[in-house]
Amino acid sequence: MESPQPIDTEHAEGAPAPAPRHASVLNDIRGWVRDLLFAVGGAIVIVVFFYQPVKVEGTSMLPELVDQERIFVNKFRYRIDDIARGDVVVFWYPLDHSKSYIKRVVGVPGDVVEIRRGVVLVNGVPIDEDYVPPDFADRRSYPTRTVDAGQYYVLGDHRNQSNDSRTWGLVPRENIYGKAVFRYWPVHKMGAID
Repeated sequence: MESPQPIDTEHAEGAPAPAPRHASVLNDIRGWVRDLLFAVGGAIVIVVFFYQPVKVEGTSMLPELVDQERIFVNKFRYRIDDIARGDVVVFWYPLDHSKSYIKRVVGVPGDVVEIRRGVVLVNGVPIDEDYVPPDFADRRSYPTRTVDAGQYYVLGDHRNQSNDSRTWGLVPRENIYGKAVFRYWPVHKMGAID
């Protein structure tokens, strides 16, 4: 009796021949390129529609934000949420739309804002501003201002060095394009913005 012939299971009749090694590498490269394109495309969508990197220029938001720090601005937030008192917002400067400013909202539509010897009163009540260190306070008084519909009263945290609503008035809602949400540079200060 004849002994059965051994069968080469990798090259059995009817089985597909193994792909050449270079085809496997080529498939891997295609996969990496595809994944990279998806990642880049996703990042572009996020930056274009949701977050925008911004470089802080100036000292008006000290100590919260320092000159030359890099932050992310959430551009989508105010499409679904209202702008709130205390938010740090980025907006087109009302007197020159080619310039972008960053300030803190202290008055929303309907509020009555008054500043007496550096103390900010909203609707007759002093607001707690622990983000303004005593050395940065401005001890001057400013006229009472009612915040109109669709307008916002904004101030820099470094009050004695800030060009803000005390000088040039209210910011229209349509000028505000985002909320400062996250500092990513310098790395040792990385984190959420208060």
